Amino acid sequence: MYTLIIDGEKKEYPSDITWEDVAKEYQHKFSSPIAAVSFDGKIRELFKKVSRSGEVKFFTLSDNIGHLTYTRSATMLMMKSICDLFGQDVVNKCRTDFTVGCGLFVNTNDTIEATAENASRIKQRMMEIVEAGTPFMKHSYPLDDALDIFNKRGMEDKVKLFKYRRTSNVNIYEMDGYRDYYYGYMLPNASYVKYFDLINYDTGFMLLLPDKKNPTVVPPFEESRMLYDTFQQSHKWCKYVKIENVGDLNERICSGSMEDLILVQEAEQERRIAEIAAKIASRKGVKFVMIAGPSSSGKTSFSHRLSIQLRTFGLKPHAIGLDDYFVNREDTPRDENGDYNFECIEAIDTKRFNDDMLKLLAGERVELPAFNFKIGKREYHGNYMQLEEDDILVIEGIHGLNPKMSYALPDESKFKIYISALTSINIDEHNRIPTTDARLLRRLVRDARTRGSDARRTLNMWASVRRGEHENIFPFQEEADVMFNSAQIYELALLKQFAEPLLFSIDKDDPSYFEAKRLLKFLDYFLSVPSEFLPNNSICREFVGGSCFNV
Repeated sequence: MYTLIIDGEKKEYPSDITWEDVAKEYQHKFSSPIAAVSFDGKIRELFKKVSRSGEVKFFTLSDNIGHLTYTRSATMLMMKSICDLFGQDVVNKCRTDFTVGCGLFVNTNDTIEATAENASRIKQRMMEIVEAGTPFMKHSYPLDDALDIFNKRGMEDKVKLFKYRRTSNVNIYEMDGYRDYYYGYMLPNASYVKYFDLINYDTGFMLLLPDKKNPTVVPPFEESRMLYDTFQQSHKWCKYVKIENVGDLNERICSGSMEDLILVQEAEQERRIAEIAAKIASRKGVKFVMIAGPSSSGKTSFSHRLSIQLRTFGLKPHAIGLDDYFVNREDTPRDENGDYNFECIEAIDTKRFNDDMLKLLAGERVELPAFNFKIGKREYHGNYMQLEEDDILVIEGIHGLNPKMSYALPDESKFKIYISALTSINIDEHNRIPTTDARLLRRLVRDARTRGSDARRTLNMWASVRRGEHENIFPFQEEADVMFNSAQIYELALLKQFAEPLLFSIDKDDPSYFEAKRLLKFLDYFLSVPSEFLPNNSICREFVGGSCFNV
């Protein structure tokens, strides 16, 4: 018998019971399905047996751990179905590229015709496996045996990935004869994966899944064509430089040619920034360049580099931060917890901003504010501005694309840019890298360097940051005139050396511990890249330090 402590209460269980059996007993206390448990500080999959006494906590599909477990399981279910219908060689070429809203785009690399009929066939096979309740089985193999399995099945991406792993054993999941590697945990069986849809889209398929807020409802797919096209352009660049996954990157690092890759990547970004500047310069009447993007997307460095390029066209850019138009602290709205909500647009004095910008547009002389964050007041220090013919304002802030932010300004006077770090390489073909992970690691490193903020604080506030992005930034991304991807192929290998010490400092009893462990495991896939080859105007310098800009 084992003694489990659940919600502070002790209860005896037989030694042959599984975590799934324990979870079923407590499911009625949760509004969404239980997906995993933590046991004495370690995450356990539900199909595992209870092995000793200890304290238990449940994770549901509404938690980040549970949501990722569901997404991973649904992905394997889809790949298993593709393998059943089209064969191992085809599924090896299928790649989980990126997410657009609730949709995970599956690139078949022209092995399956992207038709509604084929989407229906794959979906039907998935539903059959769900109905059968086919189990997800986990097997641990010595590294050499795992590599032999991957070789025999033609999974070259996984062979390359584990060539650079310092591990003695590899966990491989199996569903009724189909084997695959997945980074993270799985559900007990396919009957848990009830909520999904699959549609054909462009050259591939979209696997539609619920979000954490409503984990048992699949929302309809909402197209974000500009975001999709930006991802595709970035993936095309990855193919061009022959780095599509972590194995490819590690191979390049070992070859000793990283300095060349960094210079080429930086030149490619500079070319795209120059193209944006050319579009702005060619559009007569533009006086306001509005830049918006989520946290740690590199907005500040981008705005500096864009300003330099604008100067090559004879324009005179001037930077304005929307944060300087914050309302005074006592007038700041509060959220449902009674805390100041600095993310909502009501925290900005939009009327004053529009009044000032209209006066500048009319040629008047205006004194611009500066917000004092220490005392929570907007101040004026004689910073006067008057626009001349060649002057242009580069305005940065999270609400830059929201029509309410610049409601009074003529559309023809605005050029809107959305920027984000849209990671384009995968761990391997079936394990994508969430763009939020790359931005979170950027922020961890920058917060520690510039704000003296430890990783614990950054991780614990990340959910609130993400909530603000979903409410205030993402809904307006398709309003942009152009979209800029600030992600760099090598940056996770670069951030690794800075992020790991910060993540290792988080204690077991901290709420962010499991997230820190997940990120550490993720970073373990990468070899390190030194920062010495990085140009001082690189967007990455905004996070690791050494930038020539004031960031």
